[in-house]
Amino acid sequence: MKTNINFTELSEAIRKWIYCTVFSASKGGVVVGLSGGIDSAVATSLASRALGAENVLGLIMPCRSAQEDTDDGIRMADHLKVQYRVLDLSPVLESFLKAGGLKGTSVMNIANIKSRLRMAMLYANSAERLVLGTSNYSEIQVGYWTKWGDGAADLLPLGRLYKEEIYELAESLELPGWIISRVPSAGLWPGQSDEDEMGVSFSDIHAYLEGKGVSDPAAERIELLAGLSEHKRNPISYFEARKWMESNG
Repeated sequence: MKTNINFTELSEAIRKWIYCTVFSASKGGVVVGLSGGIDSAVATSLASRALGAENVLGLIMPCRSAQEDTDDGIRMADHLKVQYRVLDLSPVLESFLKAGGLKGTSVMNIANIKSRLRMAMLYANSAERLVLGTSNYSEIQVGYWTKWGDGAADLLPLGRLYKEEIYELAESLELPGWIISRVPSAGLWPGQSDEDEMGVSFSDIHAYLEGKGVSDPAAERIELLAGLSEHKRNPISYFEARKWMESNG
């Protein structure tokens, strides 16, 4: 679903916002997880333009991951000329699963554990930096992210942009064609794609959230995913003890 947005002007506005957010926090840069996907590429490109490539640290964190994900993360770091480190979390995952007696746990639970291990590593490397999140609005609204995993960040420059708008932003930033044409995937298993996993397309999510018509099955799927993930988007619930005391004192 094409828009009339001037993405060159949008990228400049986001660049300024990143700079002001980091400056106001008295930090010297950002650390970001480079997955080899388009969201992390766009977020990192914007941060590099805002802060200077020398002030952006990309962490490439394979964790039982496909080698191509690591390779693409390195390719993007080299393209953007940002600092990067490759940190293999596979042994950490194995130790974690063993310690928790989780050897037979589900693929989705392991995916969430991977995301939370990566989050912990990002914050462990965030001295004098903010953690730059890469989630987009389409994924946030249907819950296609891990609570306290990739959902944990200090700033989300793409958090109010639909997935389709990320592609247009990537083109305006002149990112290489291979990253734009790459099929969005969390790398849960060989050949896995985000849209297949969600059971709905990004274009349908965009249309539905903007009040446009989509098929009944797509609408039902989006509503289901949004409802099941509402707790992710809400603040932590707590018991209103003070109100209880006032009414029962």
